[in-house]
Amino acid sequence: MIFIKHYHYTIYCIVFDTICDKTRNVEEIKPKCYNIHMNILYCGDKGIAKGVLVSILSLIKNNTRPLNIYIMTISYKDTVAFTEKSAKFLDGLVKKKNKESFVKLIDATDVFVKNLPKKNMGSYFTPCSMLRLYADRVPELAKLDRILYLDYDVVCRGDISEFYDIDMTGIEAAGVLDIYGKNFYHYHGIFNFDYMNSGVMLFNMKECIKTGMFNKAVGLCAKRWMMLADQAALNKSISRRKLMPRKYNEQSERPRGDTVLHHFSNNFKFWPFFRVQKVKPFEVEKIHNVLKITEYDDILEEYKKLKDNL
Repeated sequence: MIFIKHYHYTIYCIVFDTICDKTRNVEEIKPKCYNIHMNILYCGDKGIAKGVLVSILSLIKNNTRPLNIYIMTISYKDTVAFTEKSAKFLDGLVKKKNKESFVKLIDATDVFVKNLPKKNMGSYFTPCSMLRLYADRVPELAKLDRILYLDYDVVCRGDISEFYDIDMTGIEAAGVLDIYGKNFYHYHGIFNFDYMNSGVMLFNMKECIKTGMFNKAVGLCAKRWMMLADQAALNKSISRRKLMPRKYNEQSERPRGDTVLHHFSNNFKFWPFFRVQKVKPFEVEKIHNVLKITEYDDILEEYKKLKDNL
């Protein structure tokens, strides 16, 4: 309903963004700490395995530092958990690139069931979309300094170190403005563009635990229905955020020259009729025929050879 109501305004904003490429509120990147290992988090059920494989292949291609990759999953009603078989295969895959890297599966079913996001269990997205909100309740994740959360449909095109190592002093989360929502949702004044896309978020775990940010988000999901529950809850609960350049979460169909993380999120099409275009990075034919993208072919060829191991 939002996009129908604001149809003309949305087109204007998209055109304006294309021409001007707004960078307002984007803070200068100032690396402060250097972490030898980089902590990466994916969340989902069995259905995300193919996407995670492509995403991990892209990460190990473009990054030399050890990757500590965590996959949070649940087994609840119709939700089938991410399998141990897939996790073990992915663990062996990353170790071939760097023996200090690992992939670890975390079953968060108990934590999830005790704190159900009751008002949002029947949303368009699966319950797993809200799993990252429980990260502070998993001891192994809560003790970490920072975690870079990635949706399963994020492809890495370069070294993420500059993003991962930014100064997070006093900051709960760093992310990129949502390509559509930034035009409609504002939490620090009507003229402030501050609504972040939740598909790529760097969390300062100590600060999030200190402020109770995750607890606030879980509470919102339990008490209030929201169209994009996880994303809305995070944006409402994060008090101090750092806005990053769009190259760290490019949500358009095609990446730009400087894109580091390409997020294959849903895109709205207005011609010749309004529709939602959904293409995921493991859908090889759609990547070629719909998006006309070939630059990921080396990764996709590797994916096709390995996907039956999941």
